[in-house]
Amino acid sequence: MSDFFFNIEEYILNHSDAEDPVLAKLNRETNLKVLRPRMLSGHLQGKILEMLSKMIQPERILELGTYTGYSAICLAKGLKENGILHTIEINDELEDIITKYISKTELKKKINTHFGDARTIIPELNEKFDLVFIDADKREYLEYYNLVFDFVKPGGFIFADNVLWSGKVIELDEPDDEYTKGIFDFNKFLKNDERVEKVILPLRDGLTLIRKK
Repeated sequence: MSDFFFNIEEYILNHSDAEDPVLAKLNRETNLKVLRPRMLSGHLQGKILEMLSKMIQPERILELGTYTGYSAICLAKGLKENGILHTIEINDELEDIITKYISKTELKKKINTHFGDARTIIPELNEKFDLVFIDADKREYLEYYNLVFDFVKPGGFIFADNVLWSGKVIELDEPDDEYTKGIFDFNKFLKNDERVEKVILPLRDGLTLIRKK
């Protein structure tokens, strides 16, 4: 079965637009030099994030969890002409690779990178967002969601990554590890949140699309 899904993904990529050359280099360097390269969005998810952003045409985007900058670049491609993307990364050791690759794109003036705790930085931005992408510490997903909610415009979107967490969310009624429990509690809360519309896409490790009513 795993070979089947590998072949399907390969077919999908072969029949979709090629990976941006800058992103391809970033993808390779991340896999060669950075811990936990699986955290990178990668070609397929990156292309989908880019396409969704272009559909929404946001003026302001907030990303929680820059990692090496792949998803920030993809999302920024959908910004309006005067748009800005704020991306927040807690690990300042990634600053060199993030800056290196963002500076190689035509989007460098549209991407503002912040290092530190998102819970402190977000209130200081003084912005309202059309799109928020949550891909940070899984233990804090529900806290991030509640924190950003009032900063999202009515009709705006929140995307949450890794919501299937390698299937661990369905293994236990009450997960005992903090990371799985963080995702589990977020999914459970979101299911009953009538302020939003939502759907989970079975893309990679699960991507929830949320629209604020």
